[in-house]
Amino acid sequence: MVTDILLVEDNRELAELITVFLKRDGYLVETKASGEEALAFLAGHSVKMILLDVMLPGMDGFGFCAAVRQSSGVPVIMMSARVEKEDKMNGFLQGADDYVEKPVDIDILSAKIGALMRRNYELKKENALLVSGDLSIDKDAKRVFLREKELTMTVKEYELLLLLVENQGRTLRKEYLFNQVWGEDSFSENQTLTVHIKMLRDKIEENPGKPERIKTVWGVGYRYEET
Repeated sequence: MVTDILLVEDNRELAELITVFLKRDGYLVETKASGEEALAFLAGHSVKMILLDVMLPGMDGFGFCAAVRQSSGVPVIMMSARVEKEDKMNGFLQGADDYVEKPVDIDILSAKIGALMRRNYELKKENALLVSGDLSIDKDAKRVFLREKELTMTVKEYELLLLLVENQGRTLRKEYLFNQVWGEDSFSENQTLTVHIKMLRDKIEENPGKPERIKTVWGVGYRYEET
């Protein structure tokens, strides 16, 4: 079961108070008192949102948020009595989606949580199925189908195909594709992109030698076109 909200707060009374209000709004809540405990929980569980205190024992909220952002885009709302511009800026720089001042106004907090939930899940759910001709991509399940038959794909093949299809008709530079899928700091070679394009063509093209979907734009990059 996916936890709706992971609350990371070392003040027990405040954590209990916030939890009561969150459960009243229908959320499934898990509470941890430190960043280390929260990271351990995330290692084995999925959550939809993190509600994060900045002043924590051991790893503070800034460090925790930075650690989460290394592998996850889960929405994060920071809470803190530290309300200087530098603190707020640091929160956003570490990857927070919002920064709420303490003492927390529960009604405002509830509204912010609801808005982030809608923006990140309800709207995304409407666009979870991407269809291009007889090719379809289920973004929630990360599955690809061609003429209703599921294709077996590696993670990088899936990410590359999704990026191309979402930008249908646009020529994407090789450098952009590589950085988006493998990352600017990747130790992989650019040749890796060429290899993955070939593997994708073998799976989705009628004639991989004369591709109709993934077009090469010589000297620039690639463009996906619907057939």
